[in-house]
Amino acid sequence: MVTRVLVVDDSALVRSVLATLIARAPDLRVVGTACDPYDARERIRELEPDVLTLDVEMPRMDGLAFLERLMRLRPMPVVMVSTRTERGAATTLRALELGAVDFVCKPEVDVRAGLELLAREIVQKVRAAGQAKVRRRGAPPAQGPGGAVAAKSWAGAAARSRQLVAIGASTGGTEAIREILQALPPQVPGVVITQHMPPGFTRSFAARLDGLCRLRVAEARDGEPILEGHAYVAPGGRHLSVVRAGGGYLARVSEGEPVQGHQPSVEVLFRSVAAAAGPHATGIMLTGMGGDGALAMREMRERGAWNLVQDEASCVVFGMPREAIAQGAADEVLPLARIAPRLLTHLAARRQPA
Repeated sequence: MVTRVLVVDDSALVRSVLATLIARAPDLRVVGTACDPYDARERIRELEPDVLTLDVEMPRMDGLAFLERLMRLRPMPVVMVSTRTERGAATTLRALELGAVDFVCKPEVDVRAGLELLAREIVQKVRAAGQAKVRRRGAPPAQGPGGAVAAKSWAGAAARSRQLVAIGASTGGTEAIREILQALPPQVPGVVITQHMPPGFTRSFAARLDGLCRLRVAEARDGEPILEGHAYVAPGGRHLSVVRAGGGYLARVSEGEPVQGHQPSVEVLFRSVAAAAGPHATGIMLTGMGGDGALAMREMRERGAWNLVQDEASCVVFGMPREAIAQGAADEVLPLARIAPRLLTHLAARRQPA
């Protein structure tokens, strides 16, 4: 099956280069280009593309305003084209909140050569977008069965816990992670997170979550203790792992090489959690393309951890959860809306004072 792609960008050079790179893939076909949202609107009606690549900043109507209208009136998979700036990161996170599937970073200099270097990533993300499930954005789901009871049991707890929660995600993961963290009370065990994201974006991602959640959320720093009521996001371009330190855990942030093609890698985080926390760990695998983290999640389970995996129906892209299930790493497979409530009931049952 061939995925039909429309490239939308105000730069003629970027339109040309993106169209050329995408068209090289035999399963992708560029059906047209557009120079602004008004042009894109007409081209969508005329060409009926399966996937859009959309520049964040364009004349006449910015990319966010167009995306918001598009997702309300004609939801379809969108890959945003962003800049590696603080403003670009904030805008891109808003685009993901509005329903964009993923994003790629536009080079700031030598655009042609820079995009050529990103050709493989661009093709992978457009291809994944073609398989993605896109829904109209609505209000956050209410807590599932048992969630309120479990939250109350944690809210009154004074004892510290040796439990540790590890989350891995990729495509579609920013909003899935937000949904889970927003449902957690501030007394839960420390949460460590690897979301595939480039440098410059994870700080904005963590800051956004920190403003939305009762947990404190920040980029992980090397050597800091992992505390209850806190969530730690792997910095873009670096790996996050954990080590045991006395009765608790420390975060380790390292450069290293890409693992499973990713940096940060879920495989690195989950493998370290298996070794450091063993039966005190809970693993959560969320939406994402590829298979990063599946083998390490199986190792977590073999060492006594308890693992939740997002089900296909609620995933944007089912790649990483599918692989985790295939590897025998899952204890339970649940819709996204039921993961946080189930996590809380599980933690309440297994809570162990240090």
